[in-house]
Amino acid sequence: MSASDAPSERSRVRRLPEKARYERELVNAILDAAPYCTVAATVDGLAVALPTLHARTGDVLYLHGSRSNAVMKAVVARGEACVSATLYDGIRVARSGFESSIAYRSVVVFGAAALVDDLEAKRRILDGFVDAVLPGRSGEIRPATDAELRRTMVVRVSIDEASVKVSAGPTDDPVEDQALPVWSGVVPASLVFGAPVPSSDGAMKDGTIELPESVRRLVGGAP
Repeated sequence: MSASDAPSERSRVRRLPEKARYERELVNAILDAAPYCTVAATVDGLAVALPTLHARTGDVLYLHGSRSNAVMKAVVARGEACVSATLYDGIRVARSGFESSIAYRSVVVFGAAALVDDLEAKRRILDGFVDAVLPGRSGEIRPATDAELRRTMVVRVSIDEASVKVSAGPTDDPVEDQALPVWSGVVPASLVFGAPVPSSDGAMKDGTIELPESVRRLVGGAP
């Protein structure tokens, strides 16, 4: 861990600190692999958490939503954001409910937040959102219109500091439980995409449009 990765009191993990990591490379890897994130804010005096898509470029995390999105507006108004993301890796099945848990990798990010207003910058960033979900897809679809860009809020969050928590490996059964005739182990889990279901409207009606390369790659049908 480099000096720049050292946690502050804000980002330091207090519960089970032995599971904590702070390396920026691991932070980035989890953010890039997570299918979505959760943004926290205070809206009209209430704590609110919003699941949303994200895209990372270097040390910047981009969020997006409707121009009327209350959570995004609150984040921009405050000028800072707290964003979390979790990868569900399986179930750690112990010999007791108390010691059982899930296997996961989670990250919490703190950073300055600001609105992105430039239309061309928003166009590039939103293309990045599309490709973060489905790599290569932005080159297969029509470009966003200026009206669509104006209706979409894009928020830039600098990854000023972050903490990671990793729960992995065998279960932590106490010695007195290890002799019990109870199965214990880990059940891995992963995100799997199913067979694509085509639309049946517009130009898709006659069934002549082939599955695009981006989708074929996603479901494992292309090199």
